[in-house]
Amino acid sequence: MNENDTKRLSRLTSILLQLQTKRLLTSTELADRFSVSKRTIYRDIRALEEAGVPILTEEGKGYTLMDGYRIPPVMFTESEANALITAEQLILQNKDSSFVKDYTDAVNKIKAVLRSNTKNKANLLSSRILSGMNVEKDRTSSNLSILQLALTNYNLVKISYFSPDNNQLTERIVEPFAIYTTQENWLMIALCRLRNDYRAFRLDRIENLAVQNQTFEPHTITFEEYIELAKKKC
Repeated sequence: MNENDTKRLSRLTSILLQLQTKRLLTSTELADRFSVSKRTIYRDIRALEEAGVPILTEEGKGYTLMDGYRIPPVMFTESEANALITAEQLILQNKDSSFVKDYTDAVNKIKAVLRSNTKNKANLLSSRILSGMNVEKDRTSSNLSILQLALTNYNLVKISYFSPDNNQLTERIVEPFAIYTTQENWLMIALCRLRNDYRAFRLDRIENLAVQNQTFEPHTITFEEYIELAKKKC
């Protein structure tokens, strides 16, 4: 196999991984990512199709994989496994218990596909990586996973929110827009229907929540635009 064949095989594998990771990919996005022409991408897509990969073309939108199609587990390199193990030790200090559980479960599945030698080294590193954050392992919230799903599925959420400024508990119907973290807490940015405006809600101050069956229309602003709006209000 010559160098060009090796590069193409690597590119085809990467395209397949990209298609499994993202809902839609355009030929322009792929061409820019791999620094090749769109014509080359067309040939690569055709080669994958001829190899039996069920790639669907959505006219004017891009390429996507047929629902339910999955490629075999990827064999991680030692450096990639080390990066995941290091991230795990940082996440174990996180204050949201649902996030800690979901990440731990995901890493355990990843460890299951590691080669024995890499797995042993990963376990050794896991015992030697320490974080000085949240050493008491305080868990102040447990709703991050639920809110992530509500955000991506455009579900309304009913929350009981405590405001320390006026020592009141209020009922809100909100449209989750974004989630971000500070060093201490997770916050949900949401369009509050009570205030008819975007608000930041600390997850540790949400006393109760219930995801509604009712959905909302996707927000038209970007997170960057929200930040600019927030700055103007300060």
